[in-house]
Amino acid sequence: MKTVTSVTTFNDAVGLRMSMTYSEIDETTGKVIADNKRIDRVVTSADAKNASQALFAYAQSFVDTAE
Repeated sequence: MKTVTSVTTFNDAVGLRMSMTYSEIDETTGKVIADNKRIDRVVTSADAKNASQALFAYAQSFVDTAE
């Protein structure tokens, strides 16, 4: 099975990009087959873009109040 271990979104020259890392695990033994594999995609879904913008706004609220 493949398990997502991190997701990052960021803006670059082509638009909103999403970078994901994942691990592959043998379902029978629990042994890690592959670790820290990475996939990058440009986000095209309007729903995903809206969700990402909401997280950016949430993060900005912390930055705005940081000392």
